[in-house]
Amino acid sequence: MNNKAGRNMKNDGIDSANISALHCIDLSSPDIHTSVSLLKQACLDSGFFYVVNHGISQEFMDEVFAQSKKLFDLPLEEKMKLLRNEKHRGYTPSLDEHLDPDNQINGDYKEGYYIGVEVPEDDPEAQRPFYGSNVWPTAGKLSDPSNGIFGAGAHSDYGLITLLATDDVSGLQICKDKDAKPQIWEYVPPLKSAFVVNLGDMLERWSNGVFRSTLHRVLANGQERFSIAYFMEPSHDCLVECLPTCQSKVNPPRQKNESFLYAKMKMEYLGSTKF
Repeated sequence: MNNKAGRNMKNDGIDSANISALHCIDLSSPDIHTSVSLLKQACLDSGFFYVVNHGISQEFMDEVFAQSKKLFDLPLEEKMKLLRNEKHRGYTPSLDEHLDPDNQINGDYKEGYYIGVEVPEDDPEAQRPFYGSNVWPTAGKLSDPSNGIFGAGAHSDYGLITLLATDDVSGLQICKDKDAKPQIWEYVPPLKSAFVVNLGDMLERWSNGVFRSTLHRVLANGQERFSIAYFMEPSHDCLVECLPTCQSKVNPPRQKNESFLYAKMKMEYLGSTKF
């Protein structure tokens, strides 16, 4: 089993000293005990890890990325006809989203397309969306963190868990200690046929801060980059409360119990980089 990946990889000219060494979980491994141990350690360390041999073929993923490219290659006026609004999911143009408004001078230099399972509006499942493709356009748009220019600004995901499929272009970075001065950012290089998995704020809250929801961002390097993320979130009426096994008299719950919808709205208002 390949326990860790990334430390000695060279990708897009990135210094290996700035590459994060993440655990790699092999879902086909018969050694369940070791896999569970690695998974737990990954959740304790940074909440980021790779998953390989997950059962989704590379051929299928290649086709998904090919269709994504066809979508984003459409003329802007065609994509704007699919614009996301308060009534339905859809297209989000470049510079429309601000994931880190305190440190960004402009919006994110990416396009996106929100998609979800088509169900009636009164169906409870209608409250469980997932996020579609992102594309970081070329056009010479390079990130400059010192001037607040990012492909996607620094943030943590406020849901339960995120599954991310990427192409072979680097850009994703994580910051394991958001309170460090200065912050130290490490690249998460693409790993062929693997998913990048990260924990969200809700799981950090459930575990009373034991498991990590880590700050991350994307730097654009002038190359076109595609990623497809699936955000797994609880039902909006789900009560988010500290698990009994993650609290004690000396370690009481750090957050009060509240519904996921209320917690989500509060995090959107305060910023999902706060626990």
